[in-house]
Amino acid sequence: MRGALIPPGVPLHRTRAERFDDLVLQAVARLEPRWEAQLANIEFAVEEIPPSGAVSSSPRGPVPLSRLDPGSPAMPGHPSGVRRDVLLRPDAAGAASPDGAVPKPPRIVVYRRPLMARAEGEDELSELVFDVVIEEFARLLGLDPEDVHPDYADDE
Repeated sequence: MRGALIPPGVPLHRTRAERFDDLVLQAVARLEPRWEAQLANIEFAVEEIPPSGAVSSSPRGPVPLSRLDPGSPAMPGHPSGVRRDVLLRPDAAGAASPDGAVPKPPRIVVYRRPLMARAEGEDELSELVFDVVIEEFARLLGLDPEDVHPDYADDE
C-alpha cells in the first residue's frame, strides 16, 4: 500500500520535509548547552536543493550539502567580533545602521534532498545533518569541527 497511513489532520502526521526540519532543530539543540550565546544570532534554514551552478569544495562530494551566509558584521553579537554600537533600534523591517544598510544575521542553510540522498535511514540522516550543522557553525566561528562538539565524526 502506498501513501500515508495517518490522516493529515492527526498530530502524528508529519511530512518528510517537516521531519527533516525537526532534525535540523535537534542538531542545533545538541549544540546549545555549550554554544548558546553564539547560536542566539544565527538563523538556520532548510532549502530543498542547492541553487544551480553551486559547486561544493567539500570532500563529501560535488553537490553542496549546506551553505554559510556569514551575514553582516554590523549585527550585534556577530561571531566575527566586529561590532558597531551605533545601530538604530530595530523596527518591523529590521535594524538599520547610520549608513542605511540593514544588517543581516549569519545564516546556515541546509539542503534537504542532497542529505537525504546520502543517508540510508533516519538515524544516519540525523547524524549527517548534525555533522553538516557542526561543520558550518565551526566555519562561521573559525574553529575546527572537533572543537565545536566531541561527537563530530568526519568519516570521509
